[in-house]
Amino acid sequence: MQKHESDLETIPVGSLGLITLKGCEALGNKINNYIVDWRNERENEHKTTIAFSGYQRDNYIVKTNVPRFGSGEAKGVINESVRGYDLYLLVDVCNYSLTYSLCGEINHMSPDDHYQDLKRIIAALGGKARRITVIMPFLYESRQHKRNGRESLDCALALRELIGMGVDNIITFDAHDPRVQNAIPLSGFETVQPVYQFIKALLKNVDDLQIDSGHMMIISPDEGAMGRAVYYSNVLGLDMGMFYKRRDYSKIVDGRNPIVAHEFLGSSVEGKDVFIIDDMISSGESMLDVAKELKARKARRIFLAATFGLFTNGMAKFDRAYENGLFDKLLTTNLVYQSPELLSRDYYINVDMSKYIALLIDTLNHDASISHLLNPVERINKVVDAYKKAHGQE
Repeated sequence: MQKHESDLETIPVGSLGLITLKGCEALGNKINNYIVDWRNERENEHKTTIAFSGYQRDNYIVKTNVPRFGSGEAKGVINESVRGYDLYLLVDVCNYSLTYSLCGEINHMSPDDHYQDLKRIIAALGGKARRITVIMPFLYESRQHKRNGRESLDCALALRELIGMGVDNIITFDAHDPRVQNAIPLSGFETVQPVYQFIKALLKNVDDLQIDSGHMMIISPDEGAMGRAVYYSNVLGLDMGMFYKRRDYSKIVDGRNPIVAHEFLGSSVEGKDVFIIDDMISSGESMLDVAKELKARKARRIFLAATFGLFTNGMAKFDRAYENGLFDKLLTTNLVYQSPELLSRDYYINVDMSKYIALLIDTLNHDASISHLLNPVERINKVVDAYKKAHGQE
């Protein structure tokens, strides 16, 4: 484990507590196991002092519950003392697999339900915790980050509401538009890019990549993802291409203007492996349209990657596209719910983020800087150089 020694020289903010809301148990358990192992391995002369009280434990997960009444209403319950704790609340607002009874009917939990449960748990803490950090990988309502006409600004409202309830820091991953943090300019807000984890997962699962501008390209599926694609292309030393969506602004279908065509800007993709990177796959229609356009331009292999794989219309469309040779691998993280259907696909690569989140939590609990974790260039160079050396590309 690569850790900076400075992490061990600072006193923890308070006893560490990890609260995993419903739907985050699997990810939370992995994070907990990493921290337990690291702290048991660590040697520090101050570990037995009062400042480090409760530093080494067998479990950092705080027991909580959100029971519901027959009407569907609920309450948050903390089942153990958290006075003086440095708490990290982990919530997946996209986990639609959970259900509850509503007047005798089975109701699936929506993002609104998960967000309400988060607020219930924060309210149940009653101001007793020393510091509260919310880790919300998929930022609630992040696609409603700006106003067009008479619309609500739900994401900004949610951020202000959480800060008003006593949350000190909010950590999210690959925010749709990081500028939403302007709603809470005096509070902690971090949007983390899982660039290193994606590159590492791709290199681990594909053993014949040639990482140079003559054989590989980074593709942005739309103008909104261009900054992300520019970063990937710079750290890997590759060329970048971009699609932009031509829309019909005379109509609105399902709340948005329908896409008429995808136009491409960039050098030739003929004979090259292409890596398409985006923040999320919702229905997957746009991503597959881009893959189809690239195949028409004679791209070699296509790797689809998105931080959040929602797959709102199921996997059938992706199965057909894979059978038709439109793409070769699909990569998404475990930051949101992954259906058994998705995990069973041969073409799917699961990008595990649990170790990275555990590093962030462990470092923040020591009140140490996480700058070295947010800037992964050194680690990316190391893993790419090792891959090239192992495959004789030096």
